[in-house]
Amino acid sequence: MSTAPPPFGAFVAAGASVGRLVVQPRMGFSDPGAMRDGLARTKAATATTVGTLTIDSYTRVGDLTAARDAVAEGARLNGYPIATHPRAVTRSLLDAVMDDGFPVQVRHGSSRPEAIIRALTAAGLDATEGGPVSYCLPYGRTPLRESVASWARGCELLAEGARPGGVPHLESFGGCLLGQLCPPGLLVAMSVLECVFFARYGLRSVSLSYAQQTDRAQDEEAVRALRRLAGEFLPAGVDHHVVLYTYMGVYPRTEQGATRLLESSARLAVRAGAQRLLVKTTAEALRIPTVEENVRALETAAAAAALAGSPPSPGEGPGAGPGADADSEVYQEARTLVETVLGLHTDPSRALLMAFERGLLDVPFCLHPDNAGRSRSFIDPAGRLRWSRTGSMPIRPDAGADATELTASGLLTALNHVAERYDRAAAPQPVG
Repeated sequence: MSTAPPPFGAFVAAGASVGRLVVQPRMGFSDPGAMRDGLARTKAATATTVGTLTIDSYTRVGDLTAARDAVAEGARLNGYPIATHPRAVTRSLLDAVMDDGFPVQVRHGSSRPEAIIRALTAAGLDATEGGPVSYCLPYGRTPLRESVASWARGCELLAEGARPGGVPHLESFGGCLLGQLCPPGLLVAMSVLECVFFARYGLRSVSLSYAQQTDRAQDEEAVRALRRLAGEFLPAGVDHHVVLYTYMGVYPRTEQGATRLLESSARLAVRAGAQRLLVKTTAEALRIPTVEENVRALETAAAAAALAGSPPSPGEGPGAGPGADADSEVYQEARTLVETVLGLHTDPSRALLMAFERGLLDVPFCLHPDNAGRSRSFIDPAGRLRWSRTGSMPIRPDAGADATELTASGLLTALNHVAERYDRAAAPQPVG
């Protein structure tokens, strides 16, 4: 690393200040040479990019013995085993790639992130993502109480491990719970709550996530609500931005459909004021994408964003002012959830646990033992995600919801709703 990179949040803000949406791939290889090549080619893309170093599954679940055995045997893993490769190896692959024009973020998926955070800070990295709820409920059966405690320690380790002059950055995955069929109000609330948690445990730079869902207008409401609520609930002095994820559910199988969906997410980011976009490729529904396909996706998204205009700066544009989107359904629902949870206890760790114990937060279709499982959602005729049941949450189901439970075939139809809509389109045309 010949030149120290700027703080992750500052790099994203700098891109936004000149009207550039920062785009980012999902990418991870077990071989250091392949990982370095992937980062280098991401850096060279015709776009404003940040790099991604995605961690393998063994390391995510804490099975470092299996990760070490796989590396020793030369096995091909589905990500980079950062806690297994020597620190010098990771530093070497980053050298002359990560610099003042190209920060790198570690992405993982672990409910117990301490080993990963120790490894990334030892290698000179200081940006990662996840969260005590968002990396626990969807991914396994780790008790929520254990995940919350582990993430509290992980936040402290990240804050303490900063390089001189560095500002560690942590992104909440809360806006991506289960990837699809979770109404936006809960996604927005979870992202805000996790970032409040991060700030409580020492982080001064965070990002709030939201995954593109089924309806353009509703998604715009959600991103604007997220921006507004971040300003209302995060402590003063905490740097923050919003990151949008291109649709994370069942993806279009046709190249044309996949490209149109990616372009629509880039336009959504610009219109609503997200400053960073996680992209998907045209191969997403078929197999693990190649580096070339990732680079093409980055460049496609950047071009679509450039044609859409400039993202509004923080404090400017729709949804930024104190009265903006005051009547937004998503904003009101998310604010109710955030206020209810934070009103349970002054410690956000305790508040999150109490909220799930009482069913005040309840993720639809989530089978984790610590999730109440009484909420359900559906896609209404206009394409918006709505609640059919809200359990004990302090919000109401949609007044027009069908009282009949979603059948297996109905769930399958809902899961494929977006993919089929984009694949059906006969020719490229603006969406929304």
